[in-house]
Formats: sequence, C-alpha cells, structure tokens
Amino acid sequence: MYPIDIDPQSGCRLPLPDRASLDTEAQAIFDAHVKPGAHSIRGLRGPGGLQLHSPELAKRNRPLLRYLRFEAAFSPRVREVAILTTARCCDSQFEWAVHEAAALSAGVPEDTIDAIRRDRRLAALDQTDALVITLGREIFRAHRVSSRTYERALKTFGKRSLIDLVALMGNYSTIAALLATFDMQLDPGVEPPLVTS
Repeated sequence: MYPIDIDPQSGCRLPLPDRASLDTEAQAIFDAHVKPGAHSIRGLRGPGGLQLHSPELAKRNRPLLRYLRFEAAFSPRVREVAILTTARCCDSQFEWAVHEAAALSAGVPEDTIDAIRRDRRLAALDQTDALVITLGREIFRAHRVSSRTYERALKTFGKRSLIDLVALMGNYSTIAALLATFDMQLDPGVEPPLVTS
C-alpha cells in the first residue's frame, strides 16, 4: 500500500505525464519511454516520466544522459559501479533497485555490489572498482576529493573520462534528488535494497 500522496499509476507524488499536453519533441521522448529498453530502464514510471513534467528539462537532459551512459569513454562496469555508488551515497532505494541488475549484467562482481551496499572496506576489490567507489564516497560524503584519490583517478581515466565519470555521478545524484522529492516508490512487493539510518 502506497502513502496517501502517491499516485498509484506513477508510483510517485506526480501523475504520469499527459502525452497530449506535450509538444512534438517531448511526445517523441514520451513514446521512447513507453517501452522500457536500453535508453530507459523504467519507462514512464521512473525519472524519465518525472522529467517530462518539465519538458524542456527532459529535452535537454536526454542527450546528456545518453552520452554519459553510452558514449563516454569508460566501460559499462565502471558506469554501473559509479551509479550504484551514487545511489548508495544518496540512499536512493529506487535508483539502486533499478541499477543493481544492470550492474550484474555489466560484469560487476557481487562482492563489489555488496561492498557498496553495506559501505564495506574496499581492499579486496578490483582496483578500478575500489577507486570509483572511493571517488564517489569522497565526493558525496566528504565533499572533497583527496589529492591521492584525484591523482589515482586522473592516472586511471585521463582528464576527459574523469570529467565524464564525475558528471555521470553528478547526473545520478540529480536523479536521486528528483526521486526523493517526488517520493518514487519501489514496485509493490519489492523490499528496500538499502539499509539506511
């Protein structure tokens, strides 16, 4: 049972967007979200549907997110480790629930996923996975990236990919903020995947 201010169709505090009220370009985005796939994991019942309530935001953000997720010069594994780290640091249940399966599909080992989920130490993990997690934890929790972490990240990814990686995490923190503000609910019967304080 959802809280009283949750729309049962959208699963959040806003109804699903109304296609008829959108211009042609926004309708094309709406149509792309109707069938979840590579560019929209959750369809309209997720951040894509939320953003269509601000059609200009949806139009501008879609190409940026597509670039950061699919065209930036880092692997799907790095991408999903970064997204899960952001979801964990923001305590975003919905974002985590959506991306855990994507992370497994991208080859992220279960011990890496568990270390992120439970805020565990990283010494036993793949070095690149551990570096991405450390970078995210410093950005979102310490609000400062140490010189050591920065130098390691720059050496590992190079300038362009490091900027893109940080932008990816920043974009997903924005998504986490939208999901929190509009109280996006997990699907009925799905237990919260993160233990939060």
